[in-house]
Amino acid sequence: MGNNPIEEDRNDEHVVKIWQVNEERLTRMQQKIADTPRILSRSAGKSSCCIFKVPQSLTDINGRCYQPHIVSVGPFHHGDPRLRMIEEHKWRFLGTLLKRTQAAKALSLEDFLQAVQPLEAEARECYSSIIHFSGDEFIEMLVLDGCFVIELFRKFGGVVPFEADDPLLSMSWVYSFFLRDLIRLENQIPFFVLQCLFDLTRMPGEESGPSLSNLTLSFFNNALQRSDEFVNKFQNPKPKHLLDLLRTSFIPDGYEEPTQSTYTNTHAGRYRNADDNNRRFHELVLAELRGVRAMPQGLLPMTTYATLLDCLINTAKDVEYLCDKNILENYFGTDGEVARFINNMGKDVSFDIDMCYLSELFNEVNHYYRNHWHVHWASFKYTYFKTPWSFISALAAFVLLVLTVAQTLFTIMAYVRPP
Repeated sequence: MGNNPIEEDRNDEHVVKIWQVNEERLTRMQQKIADTPRILSRSAGKSSCCIFKVPQSLTDINGRCYQPHIVSVGPFHHGDPRLRMIEEHKWRFLGTLLKRTQAAKALSLEDFLQAVQPLEAEARECYSSIIHFSGDEFIEMLVLDGCFVIELFRKFGGVVPFEADDPLLSMSWVYSFFLRDLIRLENQIPFFVLQCLFDLTRMPGEESGPSLSNLTLSFFNNALQRSDEFVNKFQNPKPKHLLDLLRTSFIPDGYEEPTQSTYTNTHAGRYRNADDNNRRFHELVLAELRGVRAMPQGLLPMTTYATLLDCLINTAKDVEYLCDKNILENYFGTDGEVARFINNMGKDVSFDIDMCYLSELFNEVNHYYRNHWHVHWASFKYTYFKTPWSFISALAAFVLLVLTVAQTLFTIMAYVRPP
């Protein structure tokens, strides 16, 4: 009897097929489970972590804002070929520092490396991403970058003289780039590493001189122009890095964040003149808010100010108005570019209006905005009194309306009471 195709199909229906795991795939999956996260390491969840990679959502807006332009500090941008010029001068600065320490304290390069080596593990935990340098490479980078920053501050602070033909002194544009690069979030090394190298390389007789914090603030103070009294008086015993030190210098003494936690909507905003210290705070925020807003810890005052700006500015006309009133100084670009930049800063940022130092101001503005008479009157003034021509047109329309009403009244009166 021949094979029946129908019977064969029925038999196939009862065949139990056992799916077997591909051994190669299983091995790859197990390897991924065992691997340590590299982009956002486990140390990013610890309180010691303070130097973060900028999120992709921010770099998509303007990635160049978060990258150093002339000097790298720390591992994230180390070895960037664009920064090779200053990289060469780092070694020159380290050489001049070694000459002083060898002559005065008999300290060699080996002493620098040995002083930083015990801090390696703690320094690694300060970074949110895995550092792919070996121990020796990482320590070398910390010593090189740390000594460069310290020497730079000492030279600009007058503690150590610049060499007469130093190109970093003769090129005046370099300083402004140093100002920006040294407070970029991804361009930091832990402050305790800087402090270790600073204490190690202090010359005899410098014990009564300025501290590292004072030299840091003095360096940035050439742009912020705060009083020498403030710079000498300010103390922050445990800053996380240079950006954190500068940030805390703008937070008022005794500042406490509000405890109320009610979310509200902000419809409008206004600006009030600030004292000199607050004005400098605003200037810092406008200059480098791109970097600090990406830092997740302790930046509520700056996030608050960014939100206030975002409330004030929607279009290029708003920027033009604030510049005309001397509230903003635009060194960024066109009014439209400033408006787009400020509007983009608020993307992906969680913000509680009642948990900020401007909470009372926001609430007052919201209360004022809810009064429809104020809104209508403001809209009326903006529409009809914005320019002389709009005012003349509005006045002509008003006169025409009065004449029309008067003519109508006279017509009615003539009908009701004929002569």
